[in-house]
Amino acid sequence: MLLAVSSVQLGGAFAKTLFDEAGPGGTAFLRVVFAALILGALWRPALAGRSRAEWRLIAAYGFVLVAMNLSFYEALDRIPLGIAVTVEFVGPLGVAIAGSRRRLDLLWVALAAGGILLLSDFGSADLDGLGVALALLAGCFWAAYILLAAQVGRRIPGNEGLALGMAIGAVLVAPVGLADAGSGLLSAEVIAVGLAVAILSSAIPYTLELEALRRLPESVFGVLMSLEPAAAATAGFIVLGEDLTGQEIVAIGLVVAASAGAARNATVPPRDA
Repeated sequence: MLLAVSSVQLGGAFAKTLFDEAGPGGTAFLRVVFAALILGALWRPALAGRSRAEWRLIAAYGFVLVAMNLSFYEALDRIPLGIAVTVEFVGPLGVAIAGSRRRLDLLWVALAAGGILLLSDFGSADLDGLGVALALLAGCFWAAYILLAAQVGRRIPGNEGLALGMAIGAVLVAPVGLADAGSGLLSAEVIAVGLAVAILSSAIPYTLELEALRRLPESVFGVLMSLEPAAAATAGFIVLGEDLTGQEIVAIGLVVAASAGAARNATVPPRDA
């Protein structure tokens, strides 16, 4: 699970290095297309014999998946990786808390809210406001993804729903990606890094998360996943040279603590972005 968290955030850091040449939309396009090809080859989903209800569910899943990736990459283009993931994490945190009726969850809400307020510095920080808003939007799509992923998992066997949803997502993001990337998609270096991002952010963590879920209780899995904001900050520092202030580090710590506490007795499915 620790390797999965590290891999997905390292992939996010490398994705940001493509923004100058391919743009956030082009980077999202490369990641989703390569991930669709990899997952399609691995799971070989059947197209025939599916009901209209199943196709509607898969299409909604693919749309939310792409919207989550695209809004997150647009946020990442404007604010540091660690902060973007911290703000985005409000989505799964909200899902975890919504599924519980414990009074203790009010503490986790307060901690998370305190962390977000520290990041915004009550409106006076240098953070790009649109970047923060896009990260929050990505968090909303992440919450929707969690709910849809649960339905896909129940109604469609194996990982066929994931593979088909990713394929539909690749088609949906193509117009935005092609327009944003332009001639950047003709660069062998851009394509190579895009493939690496798909492997680091999709193929490797999906495999490791599945293995982790076979061995760990879901509550422990959720707590470990709450380390993602801290892992993102570390990846941003190592790969991108993004420094964080002491206040921002404390804010990330508050959100990590809130996420860990909320996930302790809740089911938090693995992320797809």
